[in-house]
Amino acid sequence: MPLRILIAELKQETSSFNPTLTRYDDFHQAHGEQLLEARRGTDTEIAGALDVFHESEAEVEPVGGMAAWAVSGGPIHDGDLDRLIDEFTRSVADSGDLDAVYFCLHGAMAGQQEGDPEGRVLQRAREVLGPDLPLVVSLDLHGIFTTRMQQHAQAFVPFHTYPHVDQYTTGRRAADTLLKLVSSQAQPTTCRVPLPMLVRGDELLTETGLFGDAIRMCQDLEDSEAGLAAGVLIGNPFTDVPGLRSWVEVTTDNDLATARDVASRVARFMWDRRDRLEAELVSLDAALQIANSTEGLCVFSDAADATASGASGDSNAILAGLLGRSTQATTSFVGTALLSVVDAPAARAACTAGAGSSLELQLGGTRDPGRFVPLDVEATVISTHDGHFTYESGKPETAGDTAVLRISSPTGHVDVLVTQRSVYVVGRAVFTAHGLDPTRYDVVVAKSPNGFRTHYESIAAAIVPVDVPGSTSANLHSLPFSRCPRPIFPLDPNVPEPDFPA
Repeated sequence: MPLRILIAELKQETSSFNPTLTRYDDFHQAHGEQLLEARRGTDTEIAGALDVFHESEAEVEPVGGMAAWAVSGGPIHDGDLDRLIDEFTRSVADSGDLDAVYFCLHGAMAGQQEGDPEGRVLQRAREVLGPDLPLVVSLDLHGIFTTRMQQHAQAFVPFHTYPHVDQYTTGRRAADTLLKLVSSQAQPTTCRVPLPMLVRGDELLTETGLFGDAIRMCQDLEDSEAGLAAGVLIGNPFTDVPGLRSWVEVTTDNDLATARDVASRVARFMWDRRDRLEAELVSLDAALQIANSTEGLCVFSDAADATASGASGDSNAILAGLLGRSTQATTSFVGTALLSVVDAPAARAACTAGAGSSLELQLGGTRDPGRFVPLDVEATVISTHDGHFTYESGKPETAGDTAVLRISSPTGHVDVLVTQRSVYVVGRAVFTAHGLDPTRYDVVVAKSPNGFRTHYESIAAAIVPVDVPGSTSANLHSLPFSRCPRPIFPLDPNVPEPDFPA
């Protein structure tokens, strides 16, 4: 008899400081065989797991469950979150007899009140599955790793790279671990170390930063005879919930002493270097000066409005600076620029007017009006689109009404991709799918803290992290934390040292 392994997915990354709620209809869904077919051949965790199951000497029958995923955004409406979790639980219950389960989660979801949706999902699933059925979970390393989550799965397998380029291999790692548990070849023994720290900045880049050294310790453990899974979960600093902190997670095969030793070494490494894990940002005025003096493409990172981190996407702060209309900058930008704004009324107006039309409209500030004031602009509609496109990973997206607007200035022009719905502005596909070539501009604004580097470093002459307002600002002191545990670095001075395993 083949091993029946359930595969299911539930993902959204929340910024608690984004006032626009995420609703049920914001989630894409796939079920059963449709889910498996949608993920095969993509650069995703589930694709990696499916390939391992296909290659396994053991006969495996993948069972498609429910997948629901949304662009990062504000807290999920309480009633909609309840509905999603109820439907996810029913899909688990309706999957028949199972030998094992693989859940692909993000880890940093939050509702209006619920601070631990993934913990609730795992608890509900475990009530259906029983206490002993092997269950392995893959997580984004920005997941909020709660004690409730930890109680309901035998192993957790987090990403190892930032920017994230190892989704596929993470799925393979999770599937390999799960097969070892199913065959009783492994007995998981785990050590977890919580760290009261929130981290940002370029030292988190795993290829070049010190965070990479911590991850390589985890990879050495996984490559050893005793290793099953290991990683560092640094949380999403914008998910302001009681479980927010960093964690080191090490799981071995019946070797608790090694798990404790590695977890302690990695945790001490991170804690002792926490002062280097804060972001260095550049003022908007200085960023414009850098752009003017750069020969070639200059990429601005607008991490504060990163839809990939849960921000609203409707910031017009950098746009105002590029047009010479910002109180934060006196430098006049000379050249051409490309950026994005989520603005449903503007997108609808442009699509109604059609390509070639000239419009006077307000742009930005429709989703986070407490931070952004709509900007009056005169624009030409370059093109309109239905908003359907595919990310570099192979996942499809629906942006709704979409238009490209050109706003002229005395010294150049800015092209703005205006979308009805929030989308990821990380890679180049979001632009190229709508006829925009980032290499043809002097400045491109990526609404991403670091994930964009995978797609832009090879073509950028300069990369500038810009300090502007937003609900996912890397300037953590600018955000109104109220629920996360205190004291915590870097929000508080003199944070007590955590307890490290002996």
